[in-house]
Amino acid sequence: MTEPNAETLQAYLDGELTQRQTEEVEAWLETHPDAVRRLDQWREQDDALRELWPLPEQEAMPSRLLAAARPPSRRPAPAWLSQAMAAGLVFALGLGGGWYGRQAYQPEPSAQAANYAADSLPRRAAMAHVVYSPDIQRPVEIGADQEAQMVAWLSRRMRSPITPPQLAPAGYELIGGRLLPGEQGPVAQLMYHDAAGQRVTLYVANGARPQSEKGFHFASQGPVNVYYWWEHGRGYALSAGMPRDKLAALAALAQRQLAAD
Repeated sequence: MTEPNAETLQAYLDGELTQRQTEEVEAWLETHPDAVRRLDQWREQDDALRELWPLPEQEAMPSRLLAAARPPSRRPAPAWLSQAMAAGLVFALGLGGGWYGRQAYQPEPSAQAANYAADSLPRRAAMAHVVYSPDIQRPVEIGADQEAQMVAWLSRRMRSPITPPQLAPAGYELIGGRLLPGEQGPVAQLMYHDAAGQRVTLYVANGARPQSEKGFHFASQGPVNVYYWWEHGRGYALSAGMPRDKLAALAALAQRQLAAD
């Protein structure tokens, strides 16, 4: 069998292949351990996303999203494009679908607006952590070996200086960073890891602090814990799948450095 593209692997993961196709893919996977590890990462991401933002069971998937997910009928998209589209769709479904399900249980518009202002930062930070932190091959766009270039690029796109806090005293080194879309323009995500491979992400978004959100805050988003705060016209959220007390110490270390800038 020739190497299956991302669309075929995703269909295998979702149980959408025929019996014969499934057997062919499984036979190919037996000699390609890297692909098996990639599928395991996809499964973990799917499980984490479902835990973070489960949709109501009675809610049918909107037909426009199903249509957007289908590949063009005339010519198949390159594998890299299929993967990018899939990642974008997952991100959109997680944010949009999760909030849609949440709103179904909140009839008061004023309560919705208040909760959205309070929850948006940690929810988006947790989603970004779930999507990118498991990635082994390309967890960031620019690595820490090019930190000066990364800082200049992120600062230019964020329109003000970005200074990655130093978490080395707690045993975490900078892996690098990437740029993400946000509610009020670009968002920066900085990623760190320790010697055991535990990853932590710092989500940095421009925007004024909501009046009700003063000081240091904690949120638990499914398997991800988040500490978040506002400083100098920016929102910061440190996310990781680690105990609350350990994450609190890391967040305090980062917050002290960012407050001093």
